[in-house]
Amino acid sequence: MTSLGAVLKLDPNNSLPLYQQLQRAIREAIATRVLGPDDALPAERQLATELAVSRITVRKAIDGLVEEGVIIRRQGSGNFVAARIEKNFAKLTSFSEDMRARGRTPHSVWLRKSEGTVTPEEAFTLQLSPGEPVFRFHRLRYADDAPMALEFATIVASSLPSLASVDNSLYEALEQAGSRPVRALQRLRALLLNAEHAKLLHAHEGDAGLLVERVGFLRDGRAVEFSQSYYRGDTYDFVAELSSGHE
Repeated sequence: MTSLGAVLKLDPNNSLPLYQQLQRAIREAIATRVLGPDDALPAERQLATELAVSRITVRKAIDGLVEEGVIIRRQGSGNFVAARIEKNFAKLTSFSEDMRARGRTPHSVWLRKSEGTVTPEEAFTLQLSPGEPVFRFHRLRYADDAPMALEFATIVASSLPSLASVDNSLYEALEQAGSRPVRALQRLRALLLNAEHAKLLHAHEGDAGLLVERVGFLRDGRAVEFSQSYYRGDTYDFVAELSSGHE
């Protein structure tokens, strides 16, 4: 296998700082599939030697790529290319279930948990009357150490014992309460990330993003969940199996 250092070209006469040149070179290596998903990068000391730059330069470049979610740093194992997540759009699963199925470790950072009454949009979507109580859960979803999605979920209050009943997994709490959705309608659209969302997702304002809106239904047809999830466009692929309807 060709040494990665031989592939990554840096120009000391370029006005762009060396660490930014290295970041650009690694991104290009990923884009051209010289580096594939989950490939390990050489040790920082080895890269520094091969590229004739300081370890500080390599560390600064890698740190920036980790922040962007391009590279994942695994404690005790090294640095790895982040794998794009392929989400089956036709299967009703939680984020945590998706990540575990791909060997990734999911966790969330809660941004807000609150209770209130439905907005006009929520009332229309969830088919609720004005003034009905709901719980709102806002969180940043991670796979390993990379931020993957920003999720805003509104749940019909009668489907959960209390706001505090949701700890790590919203779907686990709904399942324990006998209120986990059994089917959902999902809508996917492309957008550009605004400044606030980009900062939380370690992206840049104006980067490509994906918005997934989900309405989850119980077996009796009642809507129980309305969620809006923002994903970085460079980390997620949504797929669906299609049938012609003819056997």
